Amino acid sequence: MRPSRTVAGWPADLATIGRDVGSLLAMEGALMGVSLGVALVAREWYPAAAFLLAAVLTAAVGLGARRAFAEAPDPRMKHGMVIAAAGWFGTALFGALPFLLAAHLTPPAVAASYVPSGAEYTSSLLYFRDPLHALFESMSGWTGSGLTMAVHEPSLPRALQWWRSLIQWVGGVGVIVLTVSILARPGSGSYALYRSEAREEKIHPSVVSTVRTVWTIFLGYTLLAVVVLFVAISLTPYGASLPTWEVAWQALNHAMTGLSTGGFSVTDDSIATYGSPLIESVLLPVMTLGAIAFPIHYAVLRDRDLGPLLSDLQSRWLFALLGVGVVVLSLQNLLALPSTPGAFTGPNWLGLGALVGDPISDALRDSLFQFVSALTCTGFQSAPIGRWSAGGKLVIAGAMTLGGAAGSTVGGIKIIRGYTISRGIQWQFRRVFLPSSAVVSIDIGDRHLNRGEMEREFSEAAIVSLLWILLLVASSLVLVNVAGPEFTLADALFEVASAQGNVGLSAGITGPTMSPLAESMFILNMWIGRLEIIPVLVFLRSALYGLEP
Repeated sequence: MRPSRTVAGWPADLATIGRDVGSLLAMEGALMGVSLGVALVAREWYPAAAFLLAAVLTAAVGLGARRAFAEAPDPRMKHGMVIAAAGWFGTALFGALPFLLAAHLTPPAVAASYVPSGAEYTSSLLYFRDPLHALFESMSGWTGSGLTMAVHEPSLPRALQWWRSLIQWVGGVGVIVLTVSILARPGSGSYALYRSEAREEKIHPSVVSTVRTVWTIFLGYTLLAVVVLFVAISLTPYGASLPTWEVAWQALNHAMTGLSTGGFSVTDDSIATYGSPLIESVLLPVMTLGAIAFPIHYAVLRDRDLGPLLSDLQSRWLFALLGVGVVVLSLQNLLALPSTPGAFTGPNWLGLGALVGDPISDALRDSLFQFVSALTCTGFQSAPIGRWSAGGKLVIAGAMTLGGAAGSTVGGIKIIRGYTISRGIQWQFRRVFLPSSAVVSIDIGDRHLNRGEMEREFSEAAIVSLLWILLLVASSLVLVNVAGPEFTLADALFEVASAQGNVGLSAGITGPTMSPLAESMFILNMWIGRLEIIPVLVFLRSALYGLEP
């Protein structure tokens, strides 16, 4: 047997993985360097020291691995899966360093100065002295989940507020996609990495050109969202009381986390802080843009025509599901309202009551915003979902489980898989009534699939969805037993669906006082959910048995 090739004394397979994971860490170190600049501008010296140390350590490990294994062969698909799983966990692990170091380096008196004037709570920075909390926050950020250990986000240093938004913004498109666009070589190796991050469609023949176009579109949308949100926040009573730079800061951060469907906020109660129908209305299209596949954005912008959007299978179903889901959730929440004579008068149901706090109008408004936030996997919260009925929570959990379009920034199972499974069931049923010699084919969107192709598509969608749901159920059963007696199975199912779907809505379970077992489980749920299970299974199999067949 011919001995396997080695690179720097390591097996070639491990060298390939080490080099490309190192590239991810090198990129993360550069992002920490940018955040160091934010800390210096904000004159936050202790967080600046934390970012400096984190950037040096992360870049040293990343560049060291990249240099040591520079001669490693290009990755193939088996490498891409392992690189994706190891790389995402590695970036989350090193991404926790700014939280952990800032919490330990900052004296309590300085941490107290970050608490807004008049607020009667301690700085949430102190929670990140616990390494598990720091890792949770980093994993939630990179995976675009939005669940947080920072109970009061305004009490964090500006640099950490920025870091939370930045890692969601980058993680929404994909840290591997960013690295491919800047560091990777053209060719099949780049495509293996691109596909490993649960992406298939290419805008251009070249993967590198594709991801650069994706980032150009994403940056343009972000700048537009910042401007629109700045104007909207300024027009609210809450925004009118803030200095202009604070309005700009909130607009920037919410634009980044809204478009990336991440959901981290820099205000105390997420979007509920504003209590504004205007802000919610502005965020609805921002969140929806993040849930539409990037190739569709490119086609619409290139042709200056909505035709590609209207003809795209996933986009049509996204809008249909949004419409149906909002109606179902509204009916559920209206039926759950307490019967209060005189609480409702005629015209308020048309929306006028949203301006005066009518409970029926508020229920409709909250249902609209929260369902869009759930199906797009954004996680912005405008209502106390923890106090909703079990029915309302289950409707939202269903939306978080499905998610938006494949090829976008969202988590969940994805619309295309749900559609493929439903068509596959119809296809299997139709075959029963046909002779064995019949040629059976099926259309999925604009693709015409023969029998073999449909069996492969159906099997892949069914396997991933089944594994996803099994993990969801198993995790919910664990959580309901450790979350506390005040939480029901519906609460546990909701919270796990939020973590695993990379959403961020919470029924009140997630927080620094939650069980360490549940917190650790959520870290795994977020990691597995972002990578759609298969890369993590390949990673675990490779850790046990190696990459050879």
